[in-house]
Amino acid sequence: MNAAYLKDKITIFVDYLRKEKNYSENTVRAYQRDIEMFVGFLTDENIVEVDTNVVSYYIAFLLKHGLDTTTVARKLSSLKSFFKALKRLGMLDDNPAEMIRTPKKKKHLPGFLTYEQIEDSLKIEDPRDAAIMEVLYSCGLRASELTGLSDGDVDLRQEEVRVMGKGGKERILPLGTRARDAIRRYLGVRKSIGGDQKKPLFLNYRGGRLTTRSLQRIVRKHLLRVARASGTNPHILRHSFATHLLERGADLRAVQELLGHASLSTVQIYTHLTTKRLKDIYNKAHPRAEE
Repeated sequence: MNAAYLKDKITIFVDYLRKEKNYSENTVRAYQRDIEMFVGFLTDENIVEVDTNVVSYYIAFLLKHGLDTTTVARKLSSLKSFFKALKRLGMLDDNPAEMIRTPKKKKHLPGFLTYEQIEDSLKIEDPRDAAIMEVLYSCGLRASELTGLSDGDVDLRQEEVRVMGKGGKERILPLGTRARDAIRRYLGVRKSIGGDQKKPLFLNYRGGRLTTRSLQRIVRKHLLRVARASGTNPHILRHSFATHLLERGADLRAVQELLGHASLSTVQIYTHLTTKRLKDIYNKAHPRAEE
């Protein structure tokens, strides 16, 4: 098994991710880039036979040249998936990355906005932008989930929204009264109104589906108005959604389902945020917290 052999198998792997795993195009492209980078490394280093030692050397090479542990861990995960798929398809006898331990990731606490900052950011005159911001915060959606919404995904009477998450997993979320009202105002002025249930809910100014990049610009514009905002991308509204729910006593598993995370451990990072804030409040407010 050498670089040329693995390069020929990338297309097969990409097709496998699309058809068998039903991964999104963004996810598929990320896997493909990771595998192509590894094959390029093998070529540059003139490595003729790939085994566990070679994969270990590659991981050490990435860390030595300044890539953070999160990125390296993702690239190793891509390699493990690549070799596992080839083994399953009968193209490899062994997975050389299987036993390699993932580099320890540094704990990174996501930023979030206070509720007061959220309220400031939602004071928007434009009906479309107001609806976008309300839905992002009220439902905790990923950027791709919001841009993927169509008219048929929203039930204003039941105050529900159907979301297609990662891996094609569908979930039904409560919409919230304010988000519902914001969508109604937007639909009342939307230029192109029709009965097609597959019609994009949020349109750009040319009448097409809003792109993720356009959404990022919209969110950034409105969050830049907020004093001391710790971030200006759509994901910070998702973090704020989760943090505010937990601060108000929501169950961790319920938040996991609302966010569409497969693992509870992914959501547990938010408990560090809420615990830290409670400690800050305690230290400031309790008469015996500090001397």
